[in-house]
Amino acid sequence: MSEQQSYVVDIETMPRGGPNASWLDRRMQTDVLEYIDRYDVSDRIKQVVIGELDRQDWHEDNARTALASVVGIDSPRILELGAGHGKLSAKILELHPTATVTVTDLDPTSVANIEKSLGGQQRATTKVVDATAIDAPDNSYDLVVFAMSFHHLRPALAARAIAEATRISTKFLVIDLARLPTPVLPLIPALGVLIAAPGALRKGPLTILPFLHDAIISMLRAYRPQAITALAAAADPAIKVEFLPGSPPLLRAVFSRL
Repeated sequence: MSEQQSYVVDIETMPRGGPNASWLDRRMQTDVLEYIDRYDVSDRIKQVVIGELDRQDWHEDNARTALASVVGIDSPRILELGAGHGKLSAKILELHPTATVTVTDLDPTSVANIEKSLGGQQRATTKVVDATAIDAPDNSYDLVVFAMSFHHLRPALAARAIAEATRISTKFLVIDLARLPTPVLPLIPALGVLIAAPGALRKGPLTILPFLHDAIISMLRAYRPQAITALAAAADPAIKVEFLPGSPPLLRAVFSRL
């Protein structure tokens, strides 16, 4: 489904549910930062959370979704933002024999870990990159992909990231948590506990509690499609959005310039 943006909203104050979000939806969101976004939290805790997120194992599906966006390009140039441990890019390299990837994150520790894990892969480059200020010329890439991290950005920064990614690339693919239906939002703390419970039995509270903290905040900060469309309009009215088919808990949106 494609959507043409035809309205402008106050992005600074727009709720995560979109401009017309209900009273309940507006209240079931938070400005609290996840551990992996905070400078006062140790790298050990951040890496614990990233490790648990990696174990959700969406990497192959996400890699196939990314590669479907560059079908017909012999040697696609792909930039991954917010890469965490870089497993999505590693899977892209595994699935596509001629793709090149630039694997980035805002956290220098994560980038150093990615570089080690890729083991000198010649088709991969690692960098510290801010998604809202990408140091690259226009049209440097065929695809920018931002998986499972877009919700970390508050609306004004999310709009800036859309503008930057569509400046340097033909397409910008966002894969992220889909915002839950409004009646379910008050159940998010209980859902977080259910998600974390199996791991708690194996790994104990020092691993599970940080993951639970960030999982609950992630669900409260997730965007609805209506909000994604408004963000694209705020970035540039010439940007179109296509929502790819799929099922919860993920939302898949492709941004491109008309």
